[in-house]
Amino acid sequence: MTENSKKPQKLKARLPRGLADRGPAEIAATRRMVETIRLQFERYGFEPVETPAIEFTDALGKFLPDQDRPNEGVFSFKDDDEQWLSLRYDLTAPLARYVAERLGTEHIVLPYRSYRFGWVFRNEKPGPGRFRQFMQFDADTVGAPTMAADAEMCMLAADTMEALGIPRGSYVVKVNNRKVLDGVMEAVGLGGDENAGRRTTVLRALDKYDRLGLEGVRALLGPGRKDESGDFTRGAELTDSQTSPLLRFVRFGEIYDAIQRNEFEEVDTRFPNPFTDPPSSWDADSYTDQKRWTAKITELAIVNPQNQRYLYSFNIDILGEVALLFPMNATLAAGLRELAELDAVIQSAGYGDSSGGQVRVLVDPSVVRGLEYYTGPVYEVELTFEIEDEKGRPIRFGSVGGGGRYDGLVSRFSGQPTPATGFSIGVSRLQAALTALGKISAQPEPGPVVVTVFDRDRVADYQRMVSALRAADIRAELYLGNPKNIGNQLKYADRRNAPCVVIQGGDEKAKGEVLIKDLVVGAEIAGMSKERDEYLKKQVEAQFSVPEAQLVDAVRKILAKHKR
Repeated sequence: MTENSKKPQKLKARLPRGLADRGPAEIAATRRMVETIRLQFERYGFEPVETPAIEFTDALGKFLPDQDRPNEGVFSFKDDDEQWLSLRYDLTAPLARYVAERLGTEHIVLPYRSYRFGWVFRNEKPGPGRFRQFMQFDADTVGAPTMAADAEMCMLAADTMEALGIPRGSYVVKVNNRKVLDGVMEAVGLGGDENAGRRTTVLRALDKYDRLGLEGVRALLGPGRKDESGDFTRGAELTDSQTSPLLRFVRFGEIYDAIQRNEFEEVDTRFPNPFTDPPSSWDADSYTDQKRWTAKITELAIVNPQNQRYLYSFNIDILGEVALLFPMNATLAAGLRELAELDAVIQSAGYGDSSGGQVRVLVDPSVVRGLEYYTGPVYEVELTFEIEDEKGRPIRFGSVGGGGRYDGLVSRFSGQPTPATGFSIGVSRLQAALTALGKISAQPEPGPVVVTVFDRDRVADYQRMVSALRAADIRAELYLGNPKNIGNQLKYADRRNAPCVVIQGGDEKAKGEVLIKDLVVGAEIAGMSKERDEYLKKQVEAQFSVPEAQLVDAVRKILAKHKR
């Protein structure tokens, strides 16, 4: 056999890891879900905007939580003019560029409220639940420095979950503040520009607590960690004395419970709440250990400098304990005050616990958010219900969305301070959760009405019928396969999930009629006993003839009967 006579090798049909194909049922479910989200976002006054999937690499910035891949987590390539371009990794960085280009023009009014949805791309190591391409739906307010804007994002997140059918109590919007984290890092010696890289490593380590657990985070705060595949991730190389306070963030739930039982001994927390009882009102002279009280009054004075008495709420109680858990500094105090201001709005609007109902927005110091550009409040939407996997084991979906304040992102372009905050829904992950809850059907959408080809010489006649159905806003198609066997055409219609088929042979043509087969009723009677009256009645409904002029009306009745 000569080399030229060798058969060419076939390409192997395959999909890269971390990517997924989507079929009609999943796409239809996404469309319904996105429409619900859109209506909710517009109810809050947000307007749509679109940005391209490709941006200049320097415009996107280097803010991703994972940098263990080429191009630091971003898919990038060089244009023919030697400019680096990248696929967007989220929808926030492109919005910052969009706003910066229009600041000071008539094309944008501050505060600017917009929403966007689309695919984003991450050049990350794929794994269970981790994809390289996924859909996000974002809402952002640019130009609003007040905590009311952040509170509104939390309320929007809660209302959207309920609009999608997730009942109150099955989700919670968790809130923290990046300044709280930054303040504690300053307290353990990680302040200043020279420690910027280590602070980023710390944030990424804390953000992986749900996946790696306490010991995994401890390793990443220390020398580093080797994963199951043997890959080694270098740690922040902190000492035990630096690591211990930082781990209180991820351990906060157990620490809070221990404080309530008077069993927490790591730090002295036996003081009043500085938000409900301003430190200026504490009387150190009335205590035997005056030195201890005087020192704490001095330390906490910056937490509540206006001596405001905040109304009690569960969130304010948590903020009080956080203020007592860590050495106080200006950054930490500013973060706590912002959260207290946010909570005042939340409680007033009925989204906290003061209304006596389910807590919808909860302060949680363990929320980190790995993206570097956050500068203030950060939030995550967590689903709290459990489902069983295929082996009957309980699992939780966890976080399905999040966001935060990013006051420095737009100013990278404009050079002027531009406060901004936003919230993003992970559409694909949330859709999986809604499907598990039974709020989104995993069944395929009803297919089109199929007009069969009984006589191949009369294709034009059959196409006329299809056109009449389409003109009446009815989904319809002409069978375009081999028309030799009518049985195969009916099997095709059944597999297409068609509600009915239209047949016109020579006899029907001579009478000016069409034969309609109701495939839904046909499927119902397939397992029925032929002796029963109900079967005979259904058989009449399953197949009948009508004048051709009444085709559209007859099909409409079938669709209405089956609610399609």
